[in-house]
Amino acid sequence: MKASFHIIIIPFTLTGMLMAGVAFGNPVMLPQHPGYPMGKATDPVNGQSLANDPGRANAVGEKALNGAAAFDDRHVSQQLPKDEQNQRLLEKPGAGILPKVQGPQIVIDPPVKEGTKVQASPQ
Repeated sequence: MKASFHIIIIPFTLTGMLMAGVAFGNPVMLPQHPGYPMGKATDPVNGQSLANDPGRANAVGEKALNGAAAFDDRHVSQQLPKDEQNQRLLEKPGAGILPKVQGPQIVIDPPVKEGTKVQASPQ
């Protein structure tokens, strides 16, 4: 009985805390960005603004497109540190081909030089 009480109470408590955080969120702490054009729209009952960012211009134009395109650049671009083992590399030709390095040029011959062709003759 005691375990089932905790199983029920803990999720309700956590959900209530989450909802309270959302309900009492401070709009001043929201990031400053061009938002939807709400103008000076106010609530007719208490006069409170209907938007989190009243009076801001709509996000259109070259600046908005450039900002949207550059949004993910910081965390999706791959920036690997210099590898000490790769100091001898001169050229990386691509996948499946050995790179050109300073020092001995290693050539790997294919494992099969010649083959025999078998004629398929069903009998």
